[in-house]
Amino acid sequence: MTDFSWLGPVIDARDRFAAERAALLGDLRALPPGGWRSPAVPGWSVRDVAAHLLGDDYARLSMQRDGHRDGPPFLPGEGLAAYIHRTNQEWVDACARLSPRALTDTLELTGAAIAELFRTSDPHAPALGVNWAGVDPAPLWLDCAREFTEHWTHRQQIRHATGLGTDPDPAALGLVLDTFMRALPHTLRDTPAEDGVQVRVDVDGPGGGTWTVTAGNGRWSLAPAPAGTPAAVVRLDPETAWLLCTRGIEPETALERAGLEGDERLGAAVCHIVSIVY
Repeated sequence: MTDFSWLGPVIDARDRFAAERAALLGDLRALPPGGWRSPAVPGWSVRDVAAHLLGDDYARLSMQRDGHRDGPPFLPGEGLAAYIHRTNQEWVDACARLSPRALTDTLELTGAAIAELFRTSDPHAPALGVNWAGVDPAPLWLDCAREFTEHWTHRQQIRHATGLGTDPDPAALGLVLDTFMRALPHTLRDTPAEDGVQVRVDVDGPGGGTWTVTAGNGRWSLAPAPAGTPAAVVRLDPETAWLLCTRGIEPETALERAGLEGDERLGAAVCHIVSIVY
């Protein structure tokens, strides 16, 4: 394994999956029948998002736990994002025959297996690449944290679709935002700056935090660096931050909401962060 210090401190999300799945099951079982048909993301209903989560569970268990490598092949000329979107849609379409109760009960089953899989995993083992962080293979701690953010984000989409709003639990949101910000070095990879130049992102409020990325040796890094005066500071509220990272809002909207100090070029570059396959 190579040196991953540029990704910042290790995040340990291994013990968070059981509680996250329990929260999802509670939200789903409280839905009225019509709530399952509510639009959650463009082209997908609440039921579709739940089915997608089930597909993610089965894929993770089959590959990471069982060493299973079969699956749909890439089409000629198909890139990773297109492949993922196509195969996700195929799975969701196939799950149309599942009732809400059958879908929810199966998510309970697979959720327990996912929680056990990560609980017993080695956080420093090589794992799936995290393309939005620019690392492949990634250390399992980052892959695990990324998986947690997917579960959490899809649950928020379901909550928003049914009028509940973002779950206010600051511990889960804090873990999600900390993971999302590991995309900062990759986000700034084509943004030139002299060695030692720093950019700071402040997310204020419950679940927030501070992340400083430093230019040096031809790349940006989240590794601890000597304290200095940042060339740019971007201040976001938690809701804007997670929606930006998942493209629930566009960078232009985030910039309008952000507080920006210093170098506008660097601040604008930060607001193009994406922490999903997009």
